[in-house]
Amino acid sequence: MKHIVIGIEGLVGSGKTSICRELLHKIPNSIVIHGGNLYRGIVYALMEANKELASNMKNLEKNLEQIDIKKMMDLLKVEIKIENSETVVYIEGKKVEEEKLQSQKSSMAVSIAGGRADNTNLFIFVRNYINDLKEKYNVILSGRALNTIYPELDYHFFITADLEERVRRKAIQYEGKVELEELKKHIETRDNLQEKAGFYKREEKTIAIDVTKCKNVQESTNKVLEQMGQLRTIGDEIVAGNK
Repeated sequence: MKHIVIGIEGLVGSGKTSICRELLHKIPNSIVIHGGNLYRGIVYALMEANKELASNMKNLEKNLEQIDIKKMMDLLKVEIKIENSETVVYIEGKKVEEEKLQSQKSSMAVSIAGGRADNTNLFIFVRNYINDLKEKYNVILSGRALNTIYPELDYHFFITADLEERVRRKAIQYEGKVELEELKKHIETRDNLQEKAGFYKREEKTIAIDVTKCKNVQESTNKVLEQMGQLRTIGDEIVAGNK
């Protein structure tokens, strides 16, 4: 039985997580690995353990230079577990709510850390984690640098949307608690950090999908499914396009 691995990357605020969750309902026997949330969990745990770093992003940037982020994960007792077909993050045995991982401060810290820390061993860990899960499931993988983490991706999608649309979506996520102009500057800064870190790189097999005009997540997800070709189920196996 052959299972597939689908990589979902994209611009800040383009709706990657929502698309992954919708794909979970469209693709039988699938699970979602929120790789970005694992990274957020490690950085969040670090900031919780060291308030001095958390109070100043420049301190965080300086102290994360070439730090082995996987060793930090182990030291801070950060784990990922599967619950309801999705990965969730635990720190010292306690589940971390996604709202904390997705806060503006955590998001900015992760964008800084991604381009500074040594991600090598963490990427190896995630690659092995994917291989283990692929034995039983079709894997939907969300995060950054997915072609580097898992070169054997069956599909690699890069989700884009206009800046104004991404600001609008982030405003909905934050329930209007953050001013639109502040959100716009936040997204532009993170875009710049991600670009410098090489996390917006697109490979030859990458399929870019613009979801600016999509009215909802279902429309965005359908654009992904269209690129995969007609899906059909044969027993427990997914066959997509020419796969």
